[in-house]
Amino acid sequence: MENVEIPPDMEQDPAGLRVPGIGLGRDPERTPMQWDASPNAGFTRGTPWLPVAADYGRTNVAAEQGDPASMLALHRQLAALRRAEPALAVGSWRAVEAAGDLLAYEREHAGRRLLVLLNLGHAACTFCLGRPARGGRVVLSTHLDREGLESETVSLRADEGVIVALDGNTAAADERG
Repeated sequence: MENVEIPPDMEQDPAGLRVPGIGLGRDPERTPMQWDASPNAGFTRGTPWLPVAADYGRTNVAAEQGDPASMLALHRQLAALRRAEPALAVGSWRAVEAAGDLLAYEREHAGRRLLVLLNLGHAACTFCLGRPARGGRVVLSTHLDREGLESETVSLRADEGVIVALDGNTAAADERG
């Protein structure tokens, strides 16, 4: 879903109403959930408080449920991974040195180490796992297309994020299915 332009007469958010015309309101990102391609995106049989995005016929939960590479599939896999990996939920956090547009950090709990790499740039980049990691296994990619890849370096596409299990710690990734 994307933000929807809200006509001034339909604004609801108090911040936008206090200072109209300068975009302080949150209404564009608070439009009704797009459940399906039915009228009002399946959100209500009545009139929604804010307009529904024009693309609701093709951008909705029902359309994404059957797409294994959809944003819905990514969110479900991220939630499952967080449930399966205590390191992501309650583990310690440590910044990892990275260059350019790459953000890197490690989460660890009970001996499980996971490296999160986020390419915030619009160009591909490479991260060397180096010592003491000695390689790792991609547990999840935001592109949902390369889980299980094992390497000493990780190449990230533009705007991609990956989670890497370090030191052969891959049991939970295999268990989450």
